[in-house]
Amino acid sequence: SSCKKEEVNTTLNEQEKSDLNFLRQEEKLARDVYVYAYNLYSDEVFLNISNSEQSHINSVLSLLKKFSLDDPLNDDVYGEFENTELQLLYNALTSKVDSSLIHALEVGATIEDLDINDIKTFMANTTNTDILNKYEKLSCGSRNHIRSFVGRLENYTPQFISQAEYDLIINSGGEQCGN
Repeated sequence: SSCKKEEVNTTLNEQEKSDLNFLRQEEKLARDVYVYAYNLYSDEVFLNISNSEQSHINSVLSLLKKFSLDDPLNDDVYGEFENTELQLLYNALTSKVDSSLIHALEVGATIEDLDINDIKTFMANTTNTDILNKYEKLSCGSRNHIRSFVGRLENYTPQFISQAEYDLIINSGGEQCGN
């Protein structure tokens, strides 16, 4: 019977496809900005989290493959995006990274803030268990990442998630997110 359930779940609607496509590029954005920041400041937090983002990129790819969807990252060139919105965001964020290590850490917190918010939206757009499980793991990772960045800052004001959700994340300990 588990095979039947699997078959029922193999068709995605356009919104689910669009969300996965965007998320793959958004995880790349995070990785690329963190690699950029690491190359500038040699701060381990950027190296560690960029490696984690690479695994996020790979995990979204596994879903794209599972559902036979095209990969938006055919040419995975650092700092280059097919999506114009993400290209502009990358340009703006790396420009802020250039100004100081503190700004780079703020950029990290902002990216994770955005990821958590977007994934919450994407979760509301699907009932597919495979996708929901992946989203939960990615969101868990982003909560750990925002804790790492904010732990190095005097203060950070969330721009995408609510202050209440932010406070809940920051005031709770690191999470085990599974593989």
